[in-house]
Amino acid sequence: MPLNMTKGVTDISGQVYNLHMTILYICCAIGVVVFGVMIYSMINHRKSKGAIAANFHESTKVEIAWTIAPFIILIIMAIPATKTLIAMEDPSDADITIKITGSQWKWHYSYFDQDIEFYSLLSTPRAQIEGTEEKGENYLLEVDKPLVLPINKKVRFLMTSEDVIHSWWVPAFAVKKDANPGFINEAWTRIDIPGTYRGQCAELCGKDHGFMPIVVEALSQADFDIWVAEQKNQASTAAAEAEASLSKSLSMDELMAQGEQVYMSRCAACHQPNGMGLPGVFPPMKGSPITTGPLMDHLEIVINGKAGTAMQAFGKQLTAQEIATVITYERNAWDNNTGDMIQAADVSQHGQ
Repeated sequence: MPLNMTKGVTDISGQVYNLHMTILYICCAIGVVVFGVMIYSMINHRKSKGAIAANFHESTKVEIAWTIAPFIILIIMAIPATKTLIAMEDPSDADITIKITGSQWKWHYSYFDQDIEFYSLLSTPRAQIEGTEEKGENYLLEVDKPLVLPINKKVRFLMTSEDVIHSWWVPAFAVKKDANPGFINEAWTRIDIPGTYRGQCAELCGKDHGFMPIVVEALSQADFDIWVAEQKNQASTAAAEAEASLSKSLSMDELMAQGEQVYMSRCAACHQPNGMGLPGVFPPMKGSPITTGPLMDHLEIVINGKAGTAMQAFGKQLTAQEIATVITYERNAWDNNTGDMIQAADVSQHGQ
């Protein structure tokens, strides 16, 4: 039934579904009995039939009955619920451990056993969000880099946050766990069926809470091993390209074109595509003391962030070239026109 809870694709999600249905049937049975007695009483003991109300103050037998009966019902409900909850909270003997870090507004995944880590960002085109383009099938539920997991393996999740409280929720796995700053919460899953599974942040975490999707790709072990090898090759290639970029100088046009792409994917959510920010919440980039002031101050805040604010440190999130291009873009877009051109080598030297 489309309105009912789905069974999901894990053993735990199946247990949760069965528990849900068991409790539903018990509640339905209680409803039938209670309303049946009420309707019977109203029909057969109404005044028009000459019924005369009993005249008594209390009944010890009735009080004992309506105390014991709910107690027994609660025990019957508590036994399967307790078994399911204990199973949900047992991440021991995991085959893979993944750290999930939430931040406004993206997820960071770190594979402890594979030395792989990456950020997963919303990939829905800005045109769809602004309503100038028809919305796609997976509107606001698509990312640039999904979390990839093998099937038939127990995966342990360690969840935390860099800023506010987030919640990692994938209904098909029956996993929903808060990611709290300064704390580590645990969850786990074992996926039985290959496929693509989607979820969202389920905690109101700020302005773009609705733009923080989760996508999980479940692969066979053989395909997962291929993906791991590809990720390691890509990491080696990216490291080589980052090193090569330190000796490369881009033109202003190249810096602006690449910088706009980085800005729209990483900065526009807060500072807005037009650079005007949100008054009282996120400062503007247009005419800002940062974007038009000393270059070193601009580099510092982008690389290391600003404590006590929503401004994150992008030094580990972006390459030196990406930081160089986005700073160049911010200092020359929206009539800022400082004329500054920042290269990857400048970013690398500042980071040292």
